[in-house]
Amino acid sequence: MITPGIKGHIEQIVSEQLCADKIGSGLVKVFATPMMIALMEQTCNESVTPYLEAGQGTVGTHINVSHCAATPVGMKVWCDSELIDVDRRRLTFKVTAFDEKGLIGEGTHERFIIDTAKFQQKTNEKR
Repeated sequence: MITPGIKGHIEQIVSEQLCADKIGSGLVKVFATPMMIALMEQTCNESVTPYLEAGQGTVGTHINVSHCAATPVGMKVWCDSELIDVDRRRLTFKVTAFDEKGLIGEGTHERFIIDTAKFQQKTNEKR
């Protein structure tokens, strides 16, 4: 059963492939905002996966975050998540991201619990 309070934590090292200049979100060699958001989504998703029923997964539906500090190549970054609300299939998380010097991003993220096979089939029907 999924209840508020579930926490997640993922760490990674900023590589050149995760930088704004490489992915096209900017011109500088710093941890890209889209990559920080991807880390936040991954942390939330992985935190609740053990609590889902067979055949279920989650998809991100909304994110509201700030990216308040830049991180250079080679520095460790991490995300902490906490599930703060469950409304049927809608899950709301508090997310915070840090590097070795402190806070780099924070906000909220929503995910929905889905039946993965039905979701994929419905999506494929769009073709």
